[in-house]
Amino acid sequence: MQEILIGGQNGTQVIMDAAMGNRHGMISGATGTGKTITLQILAEGFSKIGVPVFLADIKGDLSGITVPGQPHEKISERVQQIGIANYQHRGNPAVFWDIFAKTGHPVRTTISDMGPLLLSNLLELNDTQTGVLYSCFKIADDNGLLLLDLKDLRAMLRWMGDESKELQTEYGNISDASLGAIQRQLLVLEEQGAEMFFGEPAIQLEDFCRTDFSGNGVISILDATELTTKSPRLYATFLLWLLSELFETLPEVGDADRPKLVLFFDEAHLLFDQAPKVLVDKIEQIVRLIRSKGVGVYFISQSPLDIPEDILGQLGLKIQHALRAYTPKDQQVVKSVAATFRSNPKIDTETAIQELKTGEALVSVLNKDGSPAPVERILICPPESLFGPVTPQQRDEMIRRSPFSGRYEQEVDRESAYELLKQKTERQAEVALEEQKIDQQKAKAPVRTSNRQSVGEALFKSAARAVGSTVGRQIIRGIMGSLLGGRR
Repeated sequence: MQEILIGGQNGTQVIMDAAMGNRHGMISGATGTGKTITLQILAEGFSKIGVPVFLADIKGDLSGITVPGQPHEKISERVQQIGIANYQHRGNPAVFWDIFAKTGHPVRTTISDMGPLLLSNLLELNDTQTGVLYSCFKIADDNGLLLLDLKDLRAMLRWMGDESKELQTEYGNISDASLGAIQRQLLVLEEQGAEMFFGEPAIQLEDFCRTDFSGNGVISILDATELTTKSPRLYATFLLWLLSELFETLPEVGDADRPKLVLFFDEAHLLFDQAPKVLVDKIEQIVRLIRSKGVGVYFISQSPLDIPEDILGQLGLKIQHALRAYTPKDQQVVKSVAATFRSNPKIDTETAIQELKTGEALVSVLNKDGSPAPVERILICPPESLFGPVTPQQRDEMIRRSPFSGRYEQEVDRESAYELLKQKTERQAEVALEEQKIDQQKAKAPVRTSNRQSVGEALFKSAARAVGSTVGRQIIRGIMGSLLGGRR
């Protein structure tokens, strides 16, 4: 049996059975109470038993997980208090990623892979605008027009505006107002740097599921320091996309002795803030089912109440750092949080939550039979790696030596909707110019016969050209991206 030591106190140790690692978890507490350290020791623990880890570095201080920690009197004291055997300072194998490609390898996906549900949430569209966006994806799918980046999507929206009368019979009303609103939101998204996220080469999910030559799980660290301040909605959308894609692509594994991959989602409230019910329902469905794929999801936030109740009920590991109760509302939150733990007659959970010191926590793990163990008050283990960031020089060196160096840095722009629609527009302009010349040459003015392509002809020719491309014809989209809610 493989285990992860979380902490202990007064002769009691709290240990998580790795086989329960895919039952998800929650780390919560007020700012400055030790959530980041807890995240770090869990990531170390999973890595040591060969489980790859993906985590978002919100504050920029998790890069130290890659190098050994430094001896300190307080660390030695805590090691002795908890009774940790074989404690040693060491780093962990890691890869740095960054959507803005400044402090890590670029992370990209395509507009088609993102799908209309997540994209409409990212763009903060209303129901009518969301319907138009769904039509955009449907028209593109029906006619083999790949939506890879933002310019593809803008080109598709412009073309829909030009051909709205012809399209409305099959795809419904497409108003200029809705198209304009979507275009404006795309401009906002571009100003936030999102154009770097959409494109190719798209990230290969197996690159987040690696082990090193010693069998340790590789920790993938997404630098989210700029992302969460510049575009928090893009941060949340990326995490939801990652979750849905893993659910779609990974095979079923059944009951295993450890997870295949563990995800840590910091600032978890951003995933659910202002999210429409249909999206929250999808997230709940994925969280409930993805554990059968061997994936564990761990949310980090100030309060467990930041997580929808139906999702919170699926989280097996609960680690609660201190909460402060200065107002009646705060006191009600503390009471509600205390009620989420299985009671321990030795602990007044509600009182203890307010008394916890930095580095202390109330913890409940799952027993081997899947039932929650009674809550324990413990000291969290000190990390074996460095707490705090590495130097920029150290980070640059690790990026340079990464096995993925050079794989994603060079952006690829292959033929897609933008190029095909541009070609079609240019041909229509040429036809119109030729008609004008013919009319001018005619001595008499007969009834004009237009050579302008019908919408059906134009779409058919666009589709025919796309069929001959290297892409293939079937556009596949996952549970978050499919127009019908599943792969076709």
